Amino acid sequence: MLAVSESLRRGLAPAFLMASILSATATPALAQGKASPVEVDEVREEPLTQTAPATGRFVAIELGSVATRVAERVEEISVRAGDRVKKGDVIARLADGRLRAERSLRASEVKKAEAQLARASANRAKAEQTLARTEQLRGSNAFRKNALEDAQRDLEAAAASLAESEAETARARAELQLAEIALADASIRAPYSGVVLARHVVAGAHVQVGGAIVTLMNDEALEIEADVPAQRLSGLAPGVPVGAQLQDGRRLNATVRAIIPEENPRTRTRAVRFTPELPEDAIRIAENEGVTVFIPIGTERTVVSVHKDALLLDSAKPRVYLVRDGKVQPRTIVIGESLGNRFEVLEGLVPGDKVVIKGNERLRPGQPVAVQVKG
Repeated sequence: MLAVSESLRRGLAPAFLMASILSATATPALAQGKASPVEVDEVREEPLTQTAPATGRFVAIELGSVATRVAERVEEISVRAGDRVKKGDVIARLADGRLRAERSLRASEVKKAEAQLARASANRAKAEQTLARTEQLRGSNAFRKNALEDAQRDLEAAAASLAESEAETARARAELQLAEIALADASIRAPYSGVVLARHVVAGAHVQVGGAIVTLMNDEALEIEADVPAQRLSGLAPGVPVGAQLQDGRRLNATVRAIIPEENPRTRTRAVRFTPELPEDAIRIAENEGVTVFIPIGTERTVVSVHKDALLLDSAKPRVYLVRDGKVQPRTIVIGESLGNRFEVLEGLVPGDKVVIKGNERLRPGQPVAVQVKG
């Protein structure tokens, strides 16, 4: 029995040996032929300006109370806090019965003044006609000097009466116009588009001239105001572009509009106003919402940068996987300042290098890869 088993073992040994050899040679070949899918990004040159963060806030360009221009009782108020209105929309209506009666009274005074003006004009024409006839008698026996003088005085009086009637007519028309303006002001309209922050009256309340009806803010016309240390104002001037970051991390561009020439004696800062390029959903930005503005503090220079996702920090120094001829090779690099989602590269890479930014955690040196360029 032992002899048979020994013979069987000796016969099978070469077969097991051959299988082991084939397995050892086939596995590396399969591994080397399989390309790992990765996403790459290109190392590039870009301008860099050193900046310092400054805390700012959004301020509305148009914000304030919408007031009444006439003293009257509030008939109706059609908005509440949070309502959005367009320029020209009626916010409230005042009782206008008295104002309509006032306009009718002024209209009748205009008609009266116009009638008096017509009579004065006719009287002057008559006086001119009488004077002309009297002058025609000059040189005849019917001419009387005193009659000529009387006609001249009558013309002067008619002219003065006409001037007075013209002034009275102008006054009556102006008062009619004021009455019409007051009647129109009984409908209080939004001076600009925006959102109602607060309502100050209710129906039935009596308001005086200048009384606040609502507080209105245009939340689509916003500026950024930041208090910038005086020693950092040298890099700012109207028209200079800067970067900014919202509280939710969104980035936006802004431009210096004005540097307010007033310094805070406690903090030694000056208020700087920036015009932002607001995102499409700027309606979500609120008055006094915080924002970080990056103030330039140095001259612009060109740097080599790499995408942050390319960095592997599992060793003493940061490294990346560089793609060359369809395979990857590790490259130790030296990084500098952060540039948003990129880092400055001080050593190890040159512009145009392709580095892996997705799938680099499982790579090994020399491994073939199927490259997908970052879109």
